Amino acid sequence: MPIIVNLDVMMAKRKMSLNELSEKVDITLSNLSILKTGKAKAIRFSTLEAICKALDCQPADILEFRT
Repeated sequence: MPIIVNLDVMMAKRKMSLNELSEKVDITLSNLSILKTGKAKAIRFSTLEAICKALDCQPADILEFRT
């Protein structure tokens, strides 16, 4: 898939664990893990917004398009 999820990179830059992000965003660990590993087929804008707020980043910091 040409959409690359760089969630793990942003989490490392912010020194935030999956558990901590899960609590801040109010999303289950399993759903966050699916997103982190790039196995998610979709993401709600509200979830993306919450992740960006928690990590203090832009959507482009998390999602990347490669051809």
